Amino acid sequence: MTIRQKALIAEDDRAYGEELSRLLSEKGYEVLLAHTGAEALRMTTSHCPEVVLLNLTLPDMDGMSILGEIRSWSVMPVIIISQSAEEADIVRALDSGADDYVTRQCGPQELLARIRAAIRHTRTGSGDLQFANEGKIVVGSLTIDYNKYRVYVGGEDAGLTQNEFRLVALLGKYAGNVLTYERIMKELWGPNAGGDNQVLRVNMTSIRRKIKEIPGEPKYIHTENGIGYRMISREEAAELEAQTS
Repeated sequence: MTIRQKALIAEDDRAYGEELSRLLSEKGYEVLLAHTGAEALRMTTSHCPEVVLLNLTLPDMDGMSILGEIRSWSVMPVIIISQSAEEADIVRALDSGADDYVTRQCGPQELLARIRAAIRHTRTGSGDLQFANEGKIVVGSLTIDYNKYRVYVGGEDAGLTQNEFRLVALLGKYAGNVLTYERIMKELWGPNAGGDNQVLRVNMTSIRRKIKEIPGEPKYIHTENGIGYRMISREEAAELEAQTS
């Protein structure tokens, strides 16, 4: 199964939006195209894309308001694409939480590079430069490959579904730290995700089976009862391996 990164394009110029859509599709992205601010917000909250390309002058909403809505619940990369090259507009967007700002004169290869960079920069939450540069986290015999959207155990593909991968990827990004059920639900299923975390538990049960966790004796992902989940850090994994060697 091939898992593709989702990219949302919020652009009222249909011709330009289609042009961007073709460019990203050819590079393997799953593209979502919105022509209004309402559509953009709805798609953002329902699909939780890996990156948003946002025009600030949508017909029904100010793009800065959309940026603010996204930043109220997610750190997903947002790149502003605008006709304006005014310094004041650039500064305002970046200060409001945009990850990058480009004009329509930006060439396709540069735009693709900026998209890759924006996605890569979201990996630095752990402060792990190797992770940011190579797109991989290795915890013991568990490898999370963020470029291939795969999780490997002992070099073998664990065969995770898209939601299962996104859950492991999120925990891996903050390895060593506890993420609350609410935080995880919002990041994976948007701000309107209900308070019932049963779907989260079902996904975690499947993940544990696929990564060969022993029931009751988690090796990689620990449950903090009533709070959330925590993936062990590289240092913890190294200590465990030293104890069992």
